[in-house]
Order: sequence, then C-alpha cells, then structure tokens
Amino acid sequence: MIAVTIIALAIWRVGVFIQLPFINRNLTFIPDNMFGFLNAFSGGALAQFSIVALGISPYITASIVIQLLQMDIVPILKEWSEEGESGKQKLNQLTRYTALALAFVQALALTIGFSVRYYDNIFVAGYDPNAFTYVYLAIILTAGTAFILWLSDQITMKGIGNGASMMIVAGILSSIPVMFSDLIKTFLLADDAAFGEVMIFVVAVLMFIVVIVGVVYMEGAQRKIPIQYANRPGTAAFRGKSESNIPIKLNSASVIPVIFAATLMSLPMTVINLLEPSGATETLDLIFNQQRPIGFVLYVVLIFVFSFFYSFLQINPQKISENLQKQNAYIPGVRPGEETASFVSRVLFKITLLGATYLTIVASIPMIVVLIFPSLPNSVQIGGTSLLIVVGVALETAKQINNQIKEKEYKGFMD
Repeated sequence: MIAVTIIALAIWRVGVFIQLPFINRNLTFIPDNMFGFLNAFSGGALAQFSIVALGISPYITASIVIQLLQMDIVPILKEWSEEGESGKQKLNQLTRYTALALAFVQALALTIGFSVRYYDNIFVAGYDPNAFTYVYLAIILTAGTAFILWLSDQITMKGIGNGASMMIVAGILSSIPVMFSDLIKTFLLADDAAFGEVMIFVVAVLMFIVVIVGVVYMEGAQRKIPIQYANRPGTAAFRGKSESNIPIKLNSASVIPVIFAATLMSLPMTVINLLEPSGATETLDLIFNQQRPIGFVLYVVLIFVFSFFYSFLQINPQKISENLQKQNAYIPGVRPGEETASFVSRVLFKITLLGATYLTIVASIPMIVVLIFPSLPNSVQIGGTSLLIVVGVALETAKQINNQIKEKEYKGFMD
C-alpha cells in the first residue's frame, strides 16, 4: 500500500524534470512567482515547462464545473448524482473526459501565450514554431495530465487513498525544503547576521509550528447533535432509550473550498502573466491577485461560497431527517420530519459560517506575516492555502489508514 504510493509519487517527480521537446532548457528568465498557486499544485513543473506541467489542476477545474452543473442546471447530472454507486462512476468518468478537454485547451493557451511573451527565448535556438508545434505540445501536456490522473487512481485504489489530493500535497511539500533553506541563508548564514535576524528566524519557525498545531486542532473540532432512539421491542439489549449523536465537523468541506478558490484565482493570473503589461492586465491583476485588496476580498468570497456549497453537498439535512425517521430516532425537543431538517440546516449553517471564517483567517496569515516581517523571502509561506491543504489531506489520509488497519484486525479476528 505505502510502496505503491511512494513509487507513483517518485514516477511523478521524475516527470517534473522532463521538459517538452523544442523548448529551451534554460528557463531562468521566467519569474518564480509567475504561475502562483498552479505552480505549487504541479510541484514546480509548470515553471519548468515539463511534460506534466499542468498536473492535476484541469481535473480540479473539471470537478468544480461538474459539481456546479449537478445543482438542477443539467437534469441528467442531478439524476446521476442520486443513482448511488453507478451514478457516481458516470460522473467520475464525465469529470475525467472534461478534465482532458480542459487540459488540451489550457495547454494550447499556455504554449501560445509563452510563445507570444517569450518568443526569442522559449524555443531552442534556430527552431521556427508553426501551428503543428503548438498542437503537438498541447497533446503532450494533455497526455501528461492523463498520466497523472492514472497515477492518482493507482494511489486511490492500491495505495493509501486520496490520490488526487496526495499529488497536490506532494507538489506543495516539495517546496518546503526550499523555504527553510532560504530562511537559513537569509537570517543565519548572512555575513551581517545579527541577533535581530536570528530572532526573526526563530519567530518564523515557531509561528509555522503554532499555525500547524492550530489547524490540526480546528480540523478536529466538531458539533455533536444529540439523538435518541425510541423503545425498540425485541431483545433486552434494545429496551429503553439508546442515546447517540450526529457529529458535524467545524470544517465539513475540509480543504475543498480552499483548493477550488485558489484554482479559480490562479487561472486568470496565469493568463495575465503571459500577456504584455498594459492597463487591462493591471486592472485584472487588481481583481484576481490575492495579494491585493480586491483580489483578497474575492478570494474570501469564493472560500465562503464553496464552503457552504460543499458542506450542504456533503451533509444533506433532508436525508438526515429521513434516515432518523426510518431508524425510529429523533432529536430531543425537535419534531421529526421538516422541523428536524430545518434544525440540522440551521446548525450546519452556523458551523459552516465559523468554518469558513477559520479558513479565511488561516489563508490571510501569510499577508499579515509579510506586513510584520517584510524581509522574509518570497518562498516562505507561514499558514495560507498550502498549509491548509497539507494538514487537511494528512489528517484524512491518517484516518483512512487507521480504518484500513481496523478492517484488517476485524478480518483477522473473524478468521
């Protein structure tokens, strides 16, 4: 299980360093922060223009589109979402086809945009690109995305699970050594390193640890709705009232809202960075750049929207009410049926509001840290989207591994 995951991630990391044909091997003229979060998603493959440059991002975009279309926009998709496992397989297949279509369009736009912006440097010396070149490179990039999706499926089915999320986390974690290396070079190994610089280094590391501990604690926080089972006739074990609860996590949507919001904000920024600076690009940068006031407000709005959308998609109050009635159970002080569904909806709304606020606070920490410590290197990210994703996926993966271990223990006990 772990071996399959390690092998799949190792193969992906090898692909990160294989560049596309006809492309200049020296791409140092491309700014490190040009692609923003999409480059972190791909583990740096996008900035190196490798065969897996698009990574898993087209699949994330396709997931957003398909999930939004299930909300009574396309009736057939809503029907599939209610068909159980068979409908889920149809939606997954449609998501993958949509992802490949988006990957081709995105790859074509990327290669053409690179050529327009860096025509003299992007291709090897003496090579004159034509229409076939762009289509050929787009096909290779699309194939790279398809291969990454296949690797993520292997992790999901034969590895430790959460294949797509594991790919994203691996890409983010690959930048952690660079972050600490830059911290050490800037504040400890500098020729004029003084006591103040050493203290900034210590404070930055402590803040990094404190934020991780805080995120882990908040991800485990939950609200328990008490339920009671009416008298059950039969064996003595079921006589009387049996008490239980419905646990609702503070952050029911986990890292999905953050991933979706960051992806949607990064796509326009990628296009903006490929265009020549102008008044239009400056306006778009003002709107979509998370480091600017309007862009940050839009980012926060997207986090809230996706938090509510995905939380109510994951936890359906109407279905909870129906299941409680079928099990002859009820919430103390609340009538079964519509009142129960309404009560669960109100509780879920309040919890999701707190959860979205928590996500926003963590996402804004990097900007606050930069204002306090302007001398920090650009690679240093304390808190923010990346940390939320890493911690969230790590907790989910640990939970899956524990469940699989328990299943094996139960099977061994039965044997």
